[in-house]
Amino acid sequence: MTATPGSMKQRLGDLKYKVSSSQLIKTIAGEDDTQDESRLAYNARIEKMRVVEYPMLGKKTYLDHAGTTLTSKSLMSKFTREMTATIMSNPHSAGDRQNQVLDIINGTRLKVLNIFNADPEKFDVVFVANATAGIKLVLEAFTPRAEGFEYYYHRDSHTSLVGPRELAFVSQCFASDEDAEAWLRAGDDTGSNRPKLFAYPGQSNMNGRRLPLSWPSKLRSNKAKSNAYSLFDAAALITTGQLNLSDYEAAPDFVVMSFYKVFGFPDLGALIVRKPAGQLFDKRMYFGGGTTEMMTVFGKPWHARKEKALHSRLEDGTPAIRSILALSCAIDTHAKLFSGESQISKHTAWLSKCLHDRLAALKHANGAQVCHVYKDSSSTYGDPRTQGATVAFNIRNSLGAYVGSTNVGATALDHNILIRAGSLCNPGGMFNALGLKDGDIENAFANGFRCNQLGKDVYGGVAYGMVRASLGAMTTLADINVFVKFIENTYVEDRAAKDCGETFVGSQPIVKNVNSEKPASSSAGGSVSKVGDPGCVGTGKRFLRRFNFKGLFSSQRKAPL
Repeated sequence: MTATPGSMKQRLGDLKYKVSSSQLIKTIAGEDDTQDESRLAYNARIEKMRVVEYPMLGKKTYLDHAGTTLTSKSLMSKFTREMTATIMSNPHSAGDRQNQVLDIINGTRLKVLNIFNADPEKFDVVFVANATAGIKLVLEAFTPRAEGFEYYYHRDSHTSLVGPRELAFVSQCFASDEDAEAWLRAGDDTGSNRPKLFAYPGQSNMNGRRLPLSWPSKLRSNKAKSNAYSLFDAAALITTGQLNLSDYEAAPDFVVMSFYKVFGFPDLGALIVRKPAGQLFDKRMYFGGGTTEMMTVFGKPWHARKEKALHSRLEDGTPAIRSILALSCAIDTHAKLFSGESQISKHTAWLSKCLHDRLAALKHANGAQVCHVYKDSSSTYGDPRTQGATVAFNIRNSLGAYVGSTNVGATALDHNILIRAGSLCNPGGMFNALGLKDGDIENAFANGFRCNQLGKDVYGGVAYGMVRASLGAMTTLADINVFVKFIENTYVEDRAAKDCGETFVGSQPIVKNVNSEKPASSSAGGSVSKVGDPGCVGTGKRFLRRFNFKGLFSSQRKAPL
């Protein structure tokens, strides 16, 4: 039901940053007049709040929240107050005696569990540097075994979830959800007693599609895989989404995350362990300061690990006490600024649908689409159950030729827009979306291709990168308008480019197939030109692309809006 302005004001009345009646009904959606009133009201409040809370933005547009989000002024102020009022002593100096720092650490641990509705009797939190460090810690539970372990992971995994395959006795990447589902249902086809680790992300860090949360319970219910465990990468998901671990039986065995993606600060992560899976760490070899009760150093090596709590024997060395204090401050501040994860999820789902729909609607003069959006068929923008607040795409000219993604990113930066472009640390997702094969990657590498090289992400008409715009809690509709206008003004051709038979990637002519709709068959570059023929260039809305004396494309970074 659509809320009235009066009821909306009442619901927002207890918020720190209130909006006036005129702001409640003011539409800043530009050309789009179909927005829900409640979303506009919340958006107006965020617009007003972020002037105070995020002064680093200035006139910049920040759309790389999947990399890291921004830090609020209130968080830094609260953290400063706490730091200047608290003696942060080493908790190991206190022994078993309670002190202020131990209270902060234990309290923050409970706050983390509370975010995800996780029962502290059934889950434990281990503080780590980031999600990647959490993954490495999980591997320390599997690698000491003489028989080795088996590793299975989904194609949408972040690079850090691909890396564990190098330590496994055998590994397999599932090319689709269907392949993963089939394995989860199947019996043990290896005939071994080796432990198995199944890893996947809650959300693709490439295009934001959200994967099923039901897989851990399906794995656990398969009696033929009683020695299999699940590793869930929540880093991308919790940036703007919600994770509910209240159903203990359905929860993953291991969950990793990075808090800077949620709060901007501190640079800290966590591994949440379902307690029955904690026994796997009994075979962990390394121990550090604070994780043992006693040990010998002469003669036969012997040591006794701490048994009181799982985290007490996994957090090697002095905990990151100041970062943990900062995390406590961040959790409290974030809730006050944004009214909880549910509001953030609704807000960013709405904004990402606006962004997706407007980019998908952009067309050149000849009717060709400007943006080739990489959306999974199983996801729907605006539905936070299936899609996160991320849009991944490539830009193509009126003849279907790719504009290099790193060039798009560099040009955006020149216009105070920060996005991610190039390789996105998601090799399986990228290969699938771009139609790449292993041989393509090896050949490109042999020919000098490297991740995120400016101007060198299109080879032989094939794109090896893409553009990613990811939204965060403090993103507003104004940011969407700025970014879409930038794409429209810079890359939409008012008149079609001439078919000159060749396009250029750097200084290499590429024969193109303008009739193919498949990205792998299209040529590269921004506009199309034959050497020495500047008349073949298509026009953007505000400028003509410029050429150097050889007739090749000069950098679009120098072209003014």
